Amino acid sequence: ATYFETFPGRWHHGDWITFFDDGACEITGRSDATLNRGGVRLGTSDFYAVVESLPFVVDSVVVHLEDAAGGPGTLILLVALADAHGALDDDLRAAIASTLRRELSPRHVPDVIDHVRAIPRTLSGKKLEVPIKRILLGQPAELVASRGSLADPTALDDVVAWCTRFRAR
Repeated sequence: ATYFETFPGRWHHGDWITFFDDGACEITGRSDATLNRGGVRLGTSDFYAVVESLPFVVDSVVVHLEDAAGGPGTLILLVALADAHGALDDDLRAAIASTLRRELSPRHVPDVIDHVRAIPRTLSGKKLEVPIKRILLGQPAELVASRGSLADPTALDDVVAWCTRFRAR
């Protein structure tokens, strides 16, 4: 269903691809994982390169909830911290925000920065950006992610609990 429902009868894998006149093509990245805040497009891998270069962040996931009215939406960053740093406090949030502002753009400073124990990943190492976004939008976790495909299924439980608290705000 993931690959054939978007365009019935045709494979759709969610990557941007450019075809050239000479028959060559270039795959440039996930279309469903591109951040677009105020017309400034950025791949999530560029975002992660900045956030995960910080010594206190061991892993992260970013999700953009678009605004139906065309506004900037809500950019959410969840981080897993190095054990030595304990809890995410205002100083660490400020360090993340200022680094993103300086290294990327002011538009890519998250509206929400919070922490979870671990970032859910598939067995092949892919972050669950799209499933997390769907959970934030109210879809049940069991419909958007297969626990058998996760390296640490309990990481998804932690994120689901966070999403539930976030939606209750």
